[in-house]
Parts: sequence; C-alpha cells; structure tokens
Amino acid sequence: MKEEERVFKPFVPADSTLPEMTVTSIVLGALLSVLFGGANAYLGLRVGMTVSASIPAAVISMGIIRRILRKDSILENNMVQTIGSAGESVAAGAIFTLPALFLWAGEGKMEAPSLLLISLVALFGGVLGVMFMIPLRTALIVQEHGTLPYPEGKACAEVLEAGETGGEKAATVFSGLGIAALYKFVADGLKIFPSEVHYEIGAYKGSGLGADVLPALLGVGFICGPKVSSYLFAGGTVGWFVIMPLIYMFGGDMTIYPGKDPISAMGSFTIWSSYVKYIGAGAVAAGGIMSLVTSLPLIVRTFRDAMKGFGAKTGEQNRQNRDLPIMIAVLIVGLIGIAMWLLPVIPVNFIGSILIIIFGFFFATVSSRMVGLIGSSNNPVSGMTIGTLLVTTVVLKASGNIGTPGMIAAITIGSVICIATAIAGDTSQDLKTGYLVGASPYRQQIGELIGVVVSAIAVGGVLYLLNSAWGYGTGELPAPQATLMKMVVEGVMNGNLPWPLVFTGVFLAVVVAVLRIPVLPFAVGLYLPIHLSVPMMVGGLVRLYFEKRQNLSEQEKKDKVENGVLYSSGLIAGEGLVGILLAVFAVLGLNTDISGIVSLSNFGGIVCFALLTGTLVMFINRKAK
Repeated sequence: MKEEERVFKPFVPADSTLPEMTVTSIVLGALLSVLFGGANAYLGLRVGMTVSASIPAAVISMGIIRRILRKDSILENNMVQTIGSAGESVAAGAIFTLPALFLWAGEGKMEAPSLLLISLVALFGGVLGVMFMIPLRTALIVQEHGTLPYPEGKACAEVLEAGETGGEKAATVFSGLGIAALYKFVADGLKIFPSEVHYEIGAYKGSGLGADVLPALLGVGFICGPKVSSYLFAGGTVGWFVIMPLIYMFGGDMTIYPGKDPISAMGSFTIWSSYVKYIGAGAVAAGGIMSLVTSLPLIVRTFRDAMKGFGAKTGEQNRQNRDLPIMIAVLIVGLIGIAMWLLPVIPVNFIGSILIIIFGFFFATVSSRMVGLIGSSNNPVSGMTIGTLLVTTVVLKASGNIGTPGMIAAITIGSVICIATAIAGDTSQDLKTGYLVGASPYRQQIGELIGVVVSAIAVGGVLYLLNSAWGYGTGELPAPQATLMKMVVEGVMNGNLPWPLVFTGVFLAVVVAVLRIPVLPFAVGLYLPIHLSVPMMVGGLVRLYFEKRQNLSEQEKKDKVENGVLYSSGLIAGEGLVGILLAVFAVLGLNTDISGIVSLSNFGGIVCFALLTGTLVMFINRKAK
C-alpha cells in the first residue's frame, strides 16, 4: 500500500497553480447546491430515496465553464461539484427526519417548526459532518488509497478528466431537465393528463394496480438499475397482490384498528394506508437494523482503523496535503455543541448535545469508510438513524424527558446526526475525487462548508413550501422515511403503534433476508404504494435491455448506460424544480389547471409516459459527435 501511495500521481501536480476556488466556482456551485438540494428534497419526500448530485454537477459545470465561459480548469470544475453535491446530502438528511415535526404539528401536538429551527439543524448537522472528516482525511483517503475505492468519487474524477466531452454530456443533462420540466408542468400544472394512473381490480377484491407516470421515477429506476428496481417492485407486488386481497377476504364487514371503516367498504388505497403501510414500516425498520447489525464488525474495525490514523500527516507539506487546522475543527464542534444546548430555538438539553457529538462522530467515521467500500447508494444512513433514535428515545425517556417534548428532542437529535452522517459520506467522495484530480483539500473543505450553509438555508424554505402546498403524509408527498422515524419514536415513547402489523413486517423482512434478497429495497417497495415502483421498474428494464444487448461491445454498453444516467439525472432535476414551482403556485393560490378545456384519460397518461420512455431510449442511443 505504501508503494502504491508513494508512486501515485494525481492528474494535476502539486506545483501547478490552476484556478480552483474562484468566484465562478463558488457562485455556480452554490446555485447547483440549491438546485439539486431542492430537487432531491422533493424526490426523497415522494419516493423515500435521493440520488447523487456529484456527477451531474460536474457535467453541468464543465458545460458552463468550458463551453460558455471559455475557461479551462479541472480544479475549478471539481470545486463546483464539491459545493454543488453538498445540497443533495443536506436535503437527504433533512427529509429523512424533519418532516416528522410537521406531521406532529398537523396532529396538534406542537406548533409547526420554525424556519430558523430547520435551518439551524441542517446547518449544525452539515458543519459537524465536514468537521468530523477533517482529521480523518489522511487516514481514509490517502493512506488507504489502494484499499478504499470510493466508487462515486472515482467515477466523478473520471468524468472530470474526460472534460473534453463535457459539453455534450452537459447537453444531455440539460435536455433531460428541460423535457422533464415541460412534462411535469403539463401533467401536474396544466393537468392535461393524469400523473397518477390507477385501476381497481374488481375480480380480485382488495388489490389495485397503477403508476405515477412521472419523469423522476423513470430516471430513478434507470439509475438504480434492474436489480434494485425489481426488489422495490417485488415488495409492492407482495403488498398489493398478496397481503391486501387477504385482508379484504378475511376482514369482511369488520372494522379493525387502525382502520376506521369496515374493510368491505375499503378501496385498495384505504387498505394500504390503514394496514399495509404499518407492515411496510416494520419491514423497513427491521431492514435498517439488520443492515446495521450485519455491518457491526465492519463498523468496529472501521472506527478502530480510522482512529489509528487520526490526524496523521504524510510527507512534505504542500497544497495537496493541507487540511483545515484540526484545532479549528475541534473548536467549531465544541461551539456547535454549546449552541445546541443553550439556544432556546433548538429543543436539545445537555445530554442530547453530548449524544449528538458522540453518535455524530462515530457514525460520520463509519459513513465515510463505508461509502469508500460499498458506495454512497448502499450506505445505511437510515439504519444508523433508526439505531440513533432508538437509543436516544430510551435515554430521554429514562431521564424524564417524556411525551411530545421528548419525541421532538429525539427527532431533532436524530436529524442532526442523520445530516452529519450523510454529509460525511458526501465529503469523503468529494475528497477522493479531489485526491485523484489533484485538488487542494483545505479548499474543498471550505467549499463543502459553503455548500452546507447555502443548502441549509434553502432546504428550510423548501420544506416549508412543500408542506404549505400539499402537506406531508399525503399522496403527493408521503414522506416515507420521516413517517417511519416518527413511528419509531412514538412506538418507543408511548407504544401507540399497531404492533401486530409492525411485527408482521419485521418477520417478513427476516424471511426475505433468509432468502438472501436485499431487505431494504424490498421493504421500501412494500411500504410505498405500488404506483411508485411500477415506473421505476420500467426505467430498470430499459437499462437491463441495453446492458444485455448482444450486438454491443462492453465500451458501447458503458457509453449508453452513461448517457442514460446523465439524461435520467436531468429528468430527476427537472421534475423536482417544477414540483417546487408548482408548490409556489399552490401557496400563492395560482391555478394553472386547464383540464376543463382539454383532458386526457388514464390511457392518455400511459401513452405520454411511453413517449417519455422513448426519449430516454433516444438519448441512450445518441452517439458522440
């Protein structure tokens, strides 16, 4: 390893002085941080998962900086993606937890969380995640360069190094963004065709089938690939075609808690929301905990190995091995801990502040190493957050902090830790990219902080805006992860969950694990309406088709998949942006609905989605000039 470390030469040598942290990179990175942060917040609240923004941000940066501004610096482009990708991670951590506060406010248990509270929680969590990574960078990124591949970080570096094709790649992203924006506005703005198609299956009572025929779901399915999409679809199939018809058949005219109507009078959506959602929640919780437990040996080894290299220094000091001073990081962590304890707006006491620092540093360390081994997409952030909430709620309850105040404190603590964990993983990938291309670590760390500050301010506004427009826990914004976190905290604090349904999901997850099927994607598919997994399955099948084509070389397959990933990233960003725009319209009372003049049926929605899928295929087959 030392030999490999000694001979490794980054793309840009240490003695080169290319533009890096410039006004252009800061402004463009901040804009992309808000763009992808808002889009991922909307996506995560709708389907319970987010997508990485590093590569799309790098591609857009190259398209703008190289082709429009006529500048040429790989380090400047890297700084843009470093700042820009922070927004996605802050959004992911925030939407997994903070909407629970809005849900409690809707139930009359508390006032709606203030914009200041949301922004401070996001800010403190993000800054802690960056600070925790400063003393670990040398140990994880440099000393284990040959051991920890950091797949997304390496892929982003390859995209940056292939910058001469950045203009065409950026055009692909922007094309997807524009097409998705137009499609979303026509579907959910003008309402010319339904964005959700649904059919009750009369011959098979209790079941139903449908799809949310929207661009982001198609894009997520393609990016996740056929395996993950099929696991999600399998979970939905078990829920809607196995469990729900059985509930209908055995339930008859009975009214069974937590349902409020006779089961025979329920449609498929009502059966799902009354019963299957809790089964899915049990499966997701079990999947998260199992992923955490099975990772414990790796977690312990990770933490031990990382601590051995804590704050290590290697070789002669230059711009490529300089970090922000560790003492500044320690001071900032201490000030944040005191601020969380003393600021009245943050409902955390001294014990909660200590828990945040301890759990935050531990899970940030674990997160940064695990994304190096298995990638950001497989990082069990939700499992770590569930584990944190379980311990935190028990500790708070034992210390007399009970009831709604205790639950609010638990969610706040979990939110800070969840955001810190997500940002630590993102920072690790960005620092790996910087190590490969020859960036300056201390400048990247400053860039991460800029991205955190900008996105922390923006994500609070986005969460408030979306809640005002549609409300969380609705069909438009089910907020699945946050709803699950709320259930976990309530279940520990006052035991008001329908536990038989929850444990049904737990043991179903155990069976799935025994069959060696990845539990979390299956459980998420069971927890969400099948209408979300169907269009994702379509995206996964499109990718499967191109990956299995016999008449293509491996390089051609790789190029086509890359085209599809870039176009899909545009689809996700485009829908997310228009979703936020429509939320603004809804809050302002602007009505863009013209369905009274022209309106297509469910079949029309299916045709439009088929045409959208055709554009994906077209851009996949697009050849480089």
